[in-house]
Amino acid sequence: MKKLLEQSYKGIKGNRSRAILTMLGIVIGVATIILVLSAGEGFKSYLNYQIEQFGSNTLTIETVVPPTTKQRNSGGISSEGNSTASQAITVDTFKTRDVDLIKNLPNIKNVYGAVVSQDIASYEGKTKNAFLFGSSASRFQIDKGDLAYGRGYTEAEEKSLAQVVVLGSDISEYFFGEKNPVGEIIRVGSLNFRVVGVYEPRGSFGFSNDDEQLFLPLRTLQKKVMGIDYLFYAVAEVEDETLAEITAEDVRDLLRKSHQIRIEGNEDFRVATQKQNLSTFDTILKATTFLLLAVAAISLIVGGVGVMNIMYVVVTERTAEIGLKKALGAKGVDIRNEFLAEAALITFVGGFIGVLFGVFLAYIVSVFANSAGFFWAFKVPISGLILGMVISVGIGIFFGVFPAIQAAKLDPIEALRKE
Repeated sequence: MKKLLEQSYKGIKGNRSRAILTMLGIVIGVATIILVLSAGEGFKSYLNYQIEQFGSNTLTIETVVPPTTKQRNSGGISSEGNSTASQAITVDTFKTRDVDLIKNLPNIKNVYGAVVSQDIASYEGKTKNAFLFGSSASRFQIDKGDLAYGRGYTEAEEKSLAQVVVLGSDISEYFFGEKNPVGEIIRVGSLNFRVVGVYEPRGSFGFSNDDEQLFLPLRTLQKKVMGIDYLFYAVAEVEDETLAEITAEDVRDLLRKSHQIRIEGNEDFRVATQKQNLSTFDTILKATTFLLLAVAAISLIVGGVGVMNIMYVVVTERTAEIGLKKALGAKGVDIRNEFLAEAALITFVGGFIGVLFGVFLAYIVSVFANSAGFFWAFKVPISGLILGMVISVGIGIFFGVFPAIQAAKLDPIEALRKE
């Protein structure tokens, strides 16, 4: 075996540039496999963090466009039922009264409604395009984010449409630096808001960065900024997590009655447990992973074909050498094994480089993700490293076997004539 590897190394060393080009497809394919598997682990850690922050004992109730145009909406569908190009469909049926009804259901501990918007925030000459998040005061009992300064707003402030705001950490730093901004007045659109609290850094939540947001009382944002009376979504906290599925069905039944929906499937809302949300994301992740691994497989196959073609060239170049070895007593199986070992060694080295490159890329992705506010763990599954190496060697053996067999079948007399 040692002699076989030495001969293979000598063959590769004889033409390094060609060997490097041959390895390229293997390097890219294996690196992609490592990156995809690592990214999958990172995304799972992100989802678990999201559920931990949001609460595994919560339900999300969000508005959706019903499958028929018979459901009520505020725009996008004309009175004749035709779609208008200038307006987007807005579901305006989910109201605060629905949240109050949900709160009275069995197993519901707490619930809050929410809307989101966007406007220009300014303070002493500085301006920033800010995301506005309006929610009931009960959100501070469900979403237990830590505050660096001050407090959350109260139910009394929400009911009185008080112009108070809790700042995300980044937006607080942008306007106030390291200063405690509680009590300061910040302008949002055309209105002045008094800062009552500042969140500790929270990072991204869902597809938004909480550190960049302004948190306002629900009714204040609805009435004074957006001019609406409906909700975008709500979050309910359940007492017993094991009954979450049953409670979710209770919420569906309640909203069907409240929204006068008689046909199941025509709902203008969606109710999901965190388990269901995780399952949805997991399905998307698996589909995406499969697609990316398919791309990696194509790269590996291309790399394997490259190995096969190069090995055919090597066999042709070393025809006389093969003839001499056979004339001196080498058997066909020895010649075959020599070329197989050379092909396997090329792909092994390519796979090893691909693993290192893939780990490096995975680390870079985790650094960028965390700097963007995502809780993204840097994880490279050992199974992925082993898989990458096994596949690379397997590619070398599979695509190297045909040139190796051709070399083994060469007639020594005919081969020596080639010299």
